[in-house]
Amino acid sequence: MATQQDIKRRISSVNNTKKITKAMELVAGSRLRRAQARIEALRPYADRMQQLTVDVAAATGDLSDQPLLARRDVKTVAVVALTGDRGLAGAFNANVVRRSLEIAREQRAGGREVVWLVVGRRGASTLRFRRQTLTADYAGITDRPAYSDAQAIAERVADLYQQGEVDQVVMVYNHFVTALTQRLEEVELLPVPEEAVTGEAVTIEGSYIFEPDERDVLADLIPRYLEVTIYRALLESTASEHGARMTAMRNASDNAGTLIDDLTLKMNRARQAEITQEILEVVAGADALS
Repeated sequence: MATQQDIKRRISSVNNTKKITKAMELVAGSRLRRAQARIEALRPYADRMQQLTVDVAAATGDLSDQPLLARRDVKTVAVVALTGDRGLAGAFNANVVRRSLEIAREQRAGGREVVWLVVGRRGASTLRFRRQTLTADYAGITDRPAYSDAQAIAERVADLYQQGEVDQVVMVYNHFVTALTQRLEEVELLPVPEEAVTGEAVTIEGSYIFEPDERDVLADLIPRYLEVTIYRALLESTASEHGARMTAMRNASDNAGTLIDDLTLKMNRARQAEITQEILEVVAGADALS
């Protein structure tokens, strides 16, 4: 049986760990609130951007000359996995990597090649450990992604698609629902889904005069739509990471409290056993002297 001193050291160690997990929970909660505010600020812009793309596409009519809308036989698929730079966030990173690897296996089973683009150090290190070759990886942007980060990713995947190096681009990320719930999402980035340009256009009295013409405006809007889609996913992933970390650290703090209670009970029992043993020794000594 462990001595009182051993149990006291264990309680002290667990208590120090609890302080750390509690502090990490508070930090994650603060960052989560900021991330939620950024998502709420972006949503109206993203929705209006999509509607504007639909309106211009409806005015254009023929979309066959738009390179990011062109569909072709799929021989190579690019998988964009959005993970985090740090761990201690429950299954946040593991879920994205697991689903990305499942997609890769499905594509390879169909005779297609897979190209990897990864956001976050955790995902990149795990995929390299699994002997996957990364075409591009982006680190240091997951805590507070900027629009320029989304632009860089969008430009890279658009170049790969237009040059014919990939025929389809799929993005996997965690969609933020609540601090306790994150939903794994799989989105086809390229070719741009038909519903992104073939929705119901807003009817306005009169007519637009486009300068330059509709095709040139649409050719500029579609890359912007791609950037906004990736930026929105980055923000959703960031909020999901902070929510997952806050929940994981809260559970760790609760478990530490339960462990401290159990250890305290064990220490009390050990102290009682020592007191009982000392009383028995005193009684036995008194009997021996009488």
